[in-house]
Amino acid sequence: MNTARRIGVISDTHGLLRDAVEKAFADCEAIVHAGDIGKPEVLDRLRKWAPVTAIRGNVDKWATELPDTAVFELAGRSFYVLHDVKELDLDPAAAGFDAVISGHSHQPRIETIGGVLFLNPGSAGPRRFRLPIAVATVTIESDSLLARIVELPA
Repeated sequence: MNTARRIGVISDTHGLLRDAVEKAFADCEAIVHAGDIGKPEVLDRLRKWAPVTAIRGNVDKWATELPDTAVFELAGRSFYVLHDVKELDLDPAAAGFDAVISGHSHQPRIETIGGVLFLNPGSAGPRRFRLPIAVATVTIESDSLLARIVELPA
């Protein structure tokens, strides 16, 4: 029996939610938006697919109801979400987090530091420079977190 659970991770949509995201997140039971949402309609659409944890990015002045950071748990794993990882002001391992999810740089990143997964899905919004248009998924298994970057068509 497969007990794996999946999270869809998106950031830096800047008001553009591509149709390909729905397919990428088809089997995800939760979605995280790591800021720079752009428009409330982006969150409205994501919420039709799965429950959403969202934080405010530096362009989200309109999103006064959203926090700057968020913490959530799924399948016994603890996640810390902030927009710019350079503003991380805690030791995630010491605080008991399994993963740190961020955005802002538009550069996809999957790295494990001190046993903590650091994930930036990249930007799913308008293309910036030559960076890929991407989202990410995290598969939670009994003994691991498996992050994967999913590049989207332009």
